[in-house]
Amino acid sequence: MASSATVNANAVIEQFKNRRTYYPLSKDLSVSTERIQEIVKEAIQHVPSSFNSQSNRAVVLFGADHEKLWDITTEVLKGIVPEDKFEPTAQRMAMFRGGAGTVMFFEDQDVVKAMQTNVPLYAEQFPVWATQSNAMLQFAVWVALEAEGLGANLQHYNPIIDAKVAEQWKIPSSWKLSSQLVFGGRTGPAGDKAFNPVEDKFKVFGA
Repeated sequence: MASSATVNANAVIEQFKNRRTYYPLSKDLSVSTERIQEIVKEAIQHVPSSFNSQSNRAVVLFGADHEKLWDITTEVLKGIVPEDKFEPTAQRMAMFRGGAGTVMFFEDQDVVKAMQTNVPLYAEQFPVWATQSNAMLQFAVWVALEAEGLGANLQHYNPIIDAKVAEQWKIPSSWKLSSQLVFGGRTGPAGDKAFNPVEDKFKVFGA
């Protein structure tokens, strides 16, 4: 029994190791759009949340809707980045637009506020716990998409795009945008990744 558990854990950890940041991405998908939707729906149903509050929300954009997101982001950034320094930003936006889709992750603030009211003892912690749960969802979806052979990179253009995103896709006002996971076909290997010594990041007692 112990051996079987070890093999299973190693398989899961191997998927963690395989998850990397890929840029740029293509519009070629190794799986169907239905499969991608299934992955996101399964993850959002089964990722844990404090008190089973289920505050996570997600919106998946394909095709023209995916491109529209990065057009919106480009326009917003044009009003922030000086014109003479905008070209690198424009190239970055074009790179994201060149992917096949984006998963937008949200936290439902109405759920968080309800939990704060219903369980006042932990009122200050519920926003933190909601963010932790959302981070687990982001990681779960990222790992799963890469397990299907896709590449992905995680972006954070919130809150500057929040209002326009909500207007474009009729997002409920209580949904707070937390990140944008761009996905698509891999156009090359992931870059090198450096690791700090694990001894600086890990302690154990009582073993």
